[in-house]
Amino acid sequence: MKKIISLSGCILVLAGCATTGTIAPQYINPANYQSHDCNTLQGEIARVSKLAQATENQNVSLATGVGIGISAGRGGIYPSISLGTGVGSGQRQAKKNTLARLYGEHDAMVLSARQKSCAFVQGIKIYGE
Repeated sequence: MKKIISLSGCILVLAGCATTGTIAPQYINPANYQSHDCNTLQGEIARVSKLAQATENQNVSLATGVGIGISAGRGGIYPSISLGTGVGSGQRQAKKNTLARLYGEHDAMVLSARQKSCAFVQGIKIYGE
């Protein structure tokens, strides 16, 4: 019984890794790609998918900082030094914005290819399907 529970727990954890997370695709109008033919759309979808995968795999570096100041309290005025490390929220947000744009471009190109009845798009899903 324990094996079944642990196996189902592992499956749930692995299934969660296959999603795009909480990043919603940015809306890109599929009409932007109406002038493209099926071969061009196929190449562009592959390019955008590769960029999205590379962006997902990027590590956001740690931000470090040193602060020097003066603090006051009941005992008087004291110099203060603070050290901080952590992930920069600006870098995290830039990565999310880039992924949202790439997901949106992917979705728009897939929808445009579906409207043109391109054969290659039959097995491709848009994010969120």
